[in-house]
Amino acid sequence: MIKEIIINSSTSQTRVAITEDGYLADFFVDYPENRRMVGDIYLGKVARVLPGIKAAFIDIGMKHDAFLHFSDIGETTQQFQDMIGDDSEVEEEEEESSPDDPTLREKPIPITKTVKESSEKPSIPKLRKDQEIIVQITKEPVNNKGVRVSSSISLPGRFCVLLPFDGKIGVSKKISDFRERRRLRHLARSILPQNYGLIIRTVARNQTEESVREDMNNLMKTWQEIEASVKTEKPPALLYQDLNTTSSVIRDLFSPDVSKVFIDSRKLHKQIKNYVQLIHPELADKIELFRSSNSIFDSFKIEEQIKTLMGRKVPLPSGGYLIIEHTEAMVVIDVNSGRYAKSKEQEVNSLKTDLEAAREIARQLRLRDIGGIIVADFIDLEDERNRKKVNDELKKEFKKDRARVSVLPMSDFGLIQITRQRIRQNIMQAMKEVCPYCLGTGLLTKHSHVVYDLEEWLRKFRRQSKERSIIIRCHPAVASKLKEGKFKLQLKYFVRLKIEKDESMPVGQIKFISKKTQKELTEEFK
Repeated sequence: MIKEIIINSSTSQTRVAITEDGYLADFFVDYPENRRMVGDIYLGKVARVLPGIKAAFIDIGMKHDAFLHFSDIGETTQQFQDMIGDDSEVEEEEEESSPDDPTLREKPIPITKTVKESSEKPSIPKLRKDQEIIVQITKEPVNNKGVRVSSSISLPGRFCVLLPFDGKIGVSKKISDFRERRRLRHLARSILPQNYGLIIRTVARNQTEESVREDMNNLMKTWQEIEASVKTEKPPALLYQDLNTTSSVIRDLFSPDVSKVFIDSRKLHKQIKNYVQLIHPELADKIELFRSSNSIFDSFKIEEQIKTLMGRKVPLPSGGYLIIEHTEAMVVIDVNSGRYAKSKEQEVNSLKTDLEAAREIARQLRLRDIGGIIVADFIDLEDERNRKKVNDELKKEFKKDRARVSVLPMSDFGLIQITRQRIRQNIMQAMKEVCPYCLGTGLLTKHSHVVYDLEEWLRKFRRQSKERSIIIRCHPAVASKLKEGKFKLQLKYFVRLKIEKDESMPVGQIKFISKKTQKELTEEFK
């Protein structure tokens, strides 16, 4: 299999495509105004503690406070507090308290130990308002939700991940060879300073001790810089900024199995080549500057694949197709056969389409970076063995996914429920904006219903107000229609109407404004 990384850079964005035999396997977009935040480390301040939902909100200087669930508060938090210099006294005795006990929100409690409620209920970390805390972003904001953070800090490098104040040593599960796992684990123990942990990454397979040690030493230098900045900064403050999307893709996914990296920007080509020569010099020769008058994505036939990626409808090889719908709570995927099959061949054709759909669903979720709850409605299969085949095919394809994925068996209705780890906005949210006309519904209010709502409002206004002059503000498309019946409406309700166009307004929305006071009256007579 030929695996390639193709990078297209412009003034507004950088796009990174990973292809396998020319087929788009992964896709990332890096925006200057929408920087990748996962991995960034902040010195924050506890804004609120809510034991009822087992979480705290941390002020890190963003529009919305960061969300810190109690399960994301690591055992090493006390060492971080010592590093900050929190001199709060440790309480000698443990308190027996309910998760809803309001005193937990009022008492100044340092993060030093946990309160044992019972052997069955989870313990409540001791947090107090305005307490300083070091946190790391684990999930980017989605819709109106703030970032999710953890107090367990990790610094990713090329071959390993450094865990300050954590004695854990781990080796990537994707390194299956027992001897290599044992060698790497022994290597980690031999080079690791006391009171630190280390996770060996997949790309460290067959690497020398010098390479891994150098990578870990670089991470140690970074951590020492963070430690120094903690002593001088006041919360909220950014202590460490992880690599941007493009650099992190090169760091994490540029491995020996990649044949070539093509870049169409001289400046970016030089930056990435210099970076790779530092971290992986033997791979530097694989990085090439793309020289052509044609677009790099057109030359590699990626642009046409991206158009399919952005579409609601995704074709399948045998003529079927997927319909992918985004809702507030979940993503729903409908599998369609696309053509009629004879009854005697129905089960065979349905299985064929469902297996194709399973492969494409796994690919689309990875490409679009869709997380959360996904429900896939497959074509009904009567044979239980065939249902299991579809489920097994999904699980097999999801093994290629770097995100954590869980798949439940197919139900009697042909539904398969999937949960996929959500780290950042999916590609649709990152590249698209909500339509100002339909507000994301995909539907526009019919003109006849807009007129009906308008007349209902005028009827109430006429009964309850003595004013006789109203400004109607609406979208130009609605305004042109309303002007046609304006004279009749004025005669019917004995009100003088002035219609103003406003291109920023959704098509189905109308604002009513008093001409006398310029006050909006829409809700008052709704």
